[in-house]
Amino acid sequence: MIRKLMIINNQFVDSINGEYLEVINPATEEKMGEVPRATKEQVEEAVKSAHRAFQTWSKLTPFDRARYMHKAADIIEQKAEEIGRVLTAEEGKPLKEGISEVKGSAEVIRYFAEGAKRVFGEIIPLNKGNVESLVIKQPAGVVAAISPWNYPVQLLSWKVGAALAAGCTVVAKPPSETPISPLMFLECFVEAGLPEGVVNGITGSGSVIGKALVLHPLVKKVSFTGSTEAGKQVMSYCAEGVKRVTLELGGQSPLIVFEDADFDEAVKGAVRRSFRNMGQVCNAINRIYVQRSVYDRFLEAFVEGTRKLRIGNGLTDPDVDLGPMVSLSTLEKVKEHVEDAIKKGARLLYGGKKPEGEAFKKGYFFEPTILADTTHEMLIMKEETFGPAVGVMPFDSLDEVIDWANSTRYGLAAYVYTSNINIARKVCLGLECGNIGLNNVDVATIYAPYTGWKESGFGTDLGPGGIESYLEVKHIKVTYK
Repeated sequence: MIRKLMIINNQFVDSINGEYLEVINPATEEKMGEVPRATKEQVEEAVKSAHRAFQTWSKLTPFDRARYMHKAADIIEQKAEEIGRVLTAEEGKPLKEGISEVKGSAEVIRYFAEGAKRVFGEIIPLNKGNVESLVIKQPAGVVAAISPWNYPVQLLSWKVGAALAAGCTVVAKPPSETPISPLMFLECFVEAGLPEGVVNGITGSGSVIGKALVLHPLVKKVSFTGSTEAGKQVMSYCAEGVKRVTLELGGQSPLIVFEDADFDEAVKGAVRRSFRNMGQVCNAINRIYVQRSVYDRFLEAFVEGTRKLRIGNGLTDPDVDLGPMVSLSTLEKVKEHVEDAIKKGARLLYGGKKPEGEAFKKGYFFEPTILADTTHEMLIMKEETFGPAVGVMPFDSLDEVIDWANSTRYGLAAYVYTSNINIARKVCLGLECGNIGLNNVDVATIYAPYTGWKESGFGTDLGPGGIESYLEVKHIKVTYK
C-alpha cells in the first residue's frame, strides 16, 4: 500500500488529526493507498507559503522560471513509468495510457516554459508627441488549481504549467479518487529545486478544503476542471472575492456523420472517442447523428469495431484497450442512462452489462454500450453520461442536425465527418461549442486554445492564451518632457 504525503513549503506533510482518504483500485475494489485529509489550518499554511514564495518567484525572469520548469519536466519524464503505474492503479486506465499521460504532461510543462518567454506587452501611441501608453502584464498571484480524477496528472499539468510560466505560485488540490499520482507529479517540482512554497499540494474533500482554498483572500486566481454542478459552486465562491476563474466543466459531445464522409475513418473515430478511458472524458462522444442513407451501415460497422475492444485490468494486462470505471457511483450512472434509453424505446445493439468471467467478478467494469434509435427524451442524449455508453440516431437535414447538436446545456466539443467543404463550414460555424474536430476526434492539443461554451465553462487552457488567464493587465500612461 502507498501512503503519499502532502507538499507544503517543499516539506512532505502528514495528517495532523490522523485522518486519511482511502484510495481504491477500481479493477480490484481493494485499497491501494491513502493520503492525508488536510485541515483548514493546513490549507492556511499552504496558501501563506505560496504567497510568500510569490514575492520572489514573480520577480524571476521568464528565462529563469523556464530553466526550473524544464528541469522539472525532465524529472517527470524520467519517472513516467513509475507515476503511470500508480495512475493506472488508482484510476483504472490501461498502463500504456497512464504512462503516456505522464509523458504528455512533461511536454505541457516544456511548452509553457517556452511560452513564459513570449509574454509581451505593448506601447500605444497617443495624440500628443510626448505622451504614450504602456501596457504590461504581471502575474495574478497565488493560484488554486483544482483538477479531476479522469486525467489526474495531465489536467493538473495544464494549470501548473501555465501558472508557473506566468510567474504565479500554486496550491493544487488533487481529486479525492486519484490523489497519489498528482502528488508524485508535484514532487518532481520540489526535486527540480523550485524555491520553497512555489508548488504546494494538499489533499482532502472538496467540500471542506476545496471551499477553504477557493475562498482564501490570498488566492487570486482559481482554475477548476470538473462537473458543471461543482463548477457553479466554485464560481459562486469566486464571486465573493471577485477572483479570476477558469472553468472547464462537463460536456455532452455530439458526433455528426454525413453520407459523404470517409466512412471507415468516421467509424474508427466513433469507437475511439466514445469509449476511450471508458468514456470518462469531458470531450467524449455521448451521442451520434448519422445521415439516414448510411445509418444502418454505420451501426453495423460501429458495433463491429466496438466488439474488438479488449477490457481488463490495465495494470496486469498491458494490451487491453479499456479498464474499469473509477467507482461504483459512476458505474451506476451509466446503468441508469442505459436503462432509461431502453425503457423509452432505444435498441440495445451491444454491451449494456458487466463483462462475464472470473476476471470481472470484482472491479467496476462495464461493456462499451451502443444504443440505436435514440431520441432527445432520453437521458443519454441530453445529460453527460461520463461512461462507456453512446446513443445513435439518424438525421435527414443539415439544419435539423445542427439544432439537435446544440440542444443541450453543454458546449465543450463536437465532431464532424464530411468531405464537403460547404457543409463543413456551415456546421462548424453553427455548432455552439468551444472545440470542433473536423474529420478527427482529437480536439485537445498543447498548441491551441481549449475552452468551453455555455455550461461547459469559460476561460482558456493550453495554447498561447493559456498563460494569459494567469496575468493581470496594467496600463501606464506616460508623459515625457
